[in-house]
Amino acid sequence: MFINATGFYIPSQRVSNDYFLEISGLTRDWIFKRTGIESRSKVTEDETGVEMGIEAVKRAMENLPYSTKDIDAIVSAGYTPIDTVGTLAHVVQKEFEMKNAMSLMVSSACSSFVNALEIIEGYFASGKAEKALIVCSEQNSYYSNEADQQSGYLWGDAAVAMFISKEKQAENEPEILNITSRGLGHVGKGPKGVYLSLKDKGLVMPDGRDVFINATKYMIDAITTVTSRIGITPKDLDYLIAHQANIRIVNNVLHQLDFPEEKSLNNIQNYGNTGSASAFLVMMEHQQKFQKGSYVGITVFGGGYSSGAVLIRF
Repeated sequence: MFINATGFYIPSQRVSNDYFLEISGLTRDWIFKRTGIESRSKVTEDETGVEMGIEAVKRAMENLPYSTKDIDAIVSAGYTPIDTVGTLAHVVQKEFEMKNAMSLMVSSACSSFVNALEIIEGYFASGKAEKALIVCSEQNSYYSNEADQQSGYLWGDAAVAMFISKEKQAENEPEILNITSRGLGHVGKGPKGVYLSLKDKGLVMPDGRDVFINATKYMIDAITTVTSRIGITPKDLDYLIAHQANIRIVNNVLHQLDFPEEKSLNNIQNYGNTGSASAFLVMMEHQQKFQKGSYVGITVFGGGYSSGAVLIRF
């Protein structure tokens, strides 16, 4: 599979750590030392997750080498939908007149985007599609409880979009070499580790230690899986991007892999945890760094639990 075009949208509003002192009693330094977050992105009163997703698609379309009318499949990936019936995929289909595309939503917490890639890979393999769009918009602020001392300070808002094709459409397109994903509901706290309950507490993470232990283990397993399939190891990667949940998780992954910090890319300090958009947002922000032939690995972990990884050659 080949990446034809990408786009992203980050709200301009930032919420600093100082904001939470009055809300939850947590200090700026306490939050930063435990998470690496200095500020988080947040939609304004005039923005929604749907609008973020549409804007990300528009920006990706600026460099698309074919017409959006050629799109066969649209997958909306994420766990913070504003509407679970008229999904973001269906809104995008209407907005851009992608009349011939199948449209669906996939949700597996922060690994949703990786699962969307696997779904598209399956459609391509079965001959049901040749060109596809994945759009992911995470409006965490719609669900999170800022007063929650366990995780209310983590969440940021952002959207990403990626057009993908079975065959190469233009020169120098990045190639997706391998994808893996895994459900981990039977591990640790599983579905109770991170959950979103609309009628109860909203988006919460009641046991951060359990998340930490399993995130580090299974992100390492996932990136090792996709690299081994082409006969390399994670240390052979030119860049590694881990899901932007907590900088201590990222640093632990780097330590266990003996991977150099300067080749690890992140943005959690500015935007917070932007969910399943996070790792791919990092990739899109740093694409100018990737030279021809560069191997870029992306590894993710989601509440529920789930994990996944993608290996891309630029």
